[in-house]
Amino acid sequence: MSDATFTIGEMCDAFDVTPRTLRFYEAKELLFPIREGQKRLFTKSDRARLKLILQGKRFGFSLEEIRQLLNLYHIGDQQTTQLTRTYELALEHLATMEAQRDELDNAIEDLKEQLRWGEKVLQDRGVKAAAE
Repeated sequence: MSDATFTIGEMCDAFDVTPRTLRFYEAKELLFPIREGQKRLFTKSDRARLKLILQGKRFGFSLEEIRQLLNLYHIGDQQTTQLTRTYELALEHLATMEAQRDELDNAIEDLKEQLRWGEKVLQDRGVKAAAE
């Protein structure tokens, strides 16, 4: 193995993923390791792609969106199209995440209100409510 390639074990250790995950990403055409028989060797490019895949997943991008964005790297415009499309999608995902957070904040506040009400009813009945 050369310094420019990494084994599946090294990739798993570096990114805290399983071999199954790497094989899945390969099957989805997100990663393109060098195949030597049954052995997979990953390049620096694969490492960069995996980092972007994991970051995209964390931000709520679908694997198809990630694949499409990664494929824009090679269109020859110094990644302008890729960066523009990534920016647009990121704005959409940010808006979705903020809306989900607002919904969750509201649900949490509603639940706290119900708990306060329940605690008061139980106290009025002489029952000690469990601590929060």
